[in-house]
Amino acid sequence: MDVDNHYNGPMSKEIDAVVLISAAAEWRPVRAAFAGAPGEATPFGEAIPVEFPAAGRARSVVLFHGGWGKIDAAASTQYAIDRWRPKLLLNLGTCGGFAGDVAAGTLLLADFTLVYDIVEQMGDPDEALAYYAKEIDLSWLRGPLPLPVQRELLVSADRDIVSAEIAGLRERFGAIAADWESGAIAHVAARNGVRCLILRGVTDLVSADTGEAYGRPELFAARTETVMGRLLATLPEWLAAALPDDSGAILPNRGPRLHKNAIRENRATRENRATGGEG
Repeated sequence: MDVDNHYNGPMSKEIDAVVLISAAAEWRPVRAAFAGAPGEATPFGEAIPVEFPAAGRARSVVLFHGGWGKIDAAASTQYAIDRWRPKLLLNLGTCGGFAGDVAAGTLLLADFTLVYDIVEQMGDPDEALAYYAKEIDLSWLRGPLPLPVQRELLVSADRDIVSAEIAGLRERFGAIAADWESGAIAHVAARNGVRCLILRGVTDLVSADTGEAYGRPELFAARTETVMGRLLATLPEWLAAALPDDSGAILPNRGPRLHKNAIRENRATRENRATGGEG
C-alpha cells in the first residue's frame, strides 16, 4: 500500500477513539484478531478502521500501530491527533516490572508518567525531569472497570530496564514498572488537551541481577499475546468507561504538573498512600 501523507481519505470521518499500539510484538496479536479487516499504511505503521459497540451504540475506532520508542511514540501520537481528532487516545501495551514490587500479569493503569533517561548537567535536573512528567487526570473514567487494574506511575526510557538502575528508580520516584513509550504519549496528549488512557500489562520482571525475558524473546512474545488478548477482549467496555457520554460533555483536564517539584510531590504522595495517609 502507498503511504497516505494527507489528512483525508477513507478514514477522515469523525473518530471516537484511536487505539495506539507501540511495539511490533504488541501489534501482531491486534492484527491477528482483525485479520480480515482492511488496513491503510501511514508514515508509522498500519491503521485499521473498525467499529465497536460501546454504551449502547457503535463507536468509530482506529487501531493504529504507532511504533516503538519515544521518537515514534511522540510523532505517531501527534499524527493521530492531527489526522483523526479523536475524543479519546487509548494506549494498550506492555511493560516490565521490578521484581518484588509487582507481579507478572498485573495490569497497570497509568496515572502519572515520567521520562527518566533525561540527563541535565547545566541546570536543575529535577526541573528537566518535571517538564516531561505528566499527571494523567482520570476523573472522567467511569466504573466499574472491565478488568482489575492497579493505578501506578509508569517511567519510560529508550531502553529496557537496567538491573543496576532499579534501586534508584524505586527510591527516587517510587516506580514499580517501566516501558519505552508511555511518557511520550502522555506528554503529547496533554499538550493537545486530549483525553488519554494508558493500560500496560506487566509481561516480565527484572531483578537487581537479571531480567527473566532477557535473552528469551519467546517468553516476552508469549506473555505479550496474553496481555493484549485480555485488553482486546474488553476493549468495548474500556471505550464505554472512557469516552465522553452521549451528551458530548468532556470534563476539564486539570493539566500537567510542569513545575520543578512535580517529581518530589509525586513520590511524597505515593509514600503517603502506602502508609495509609490521604492522597
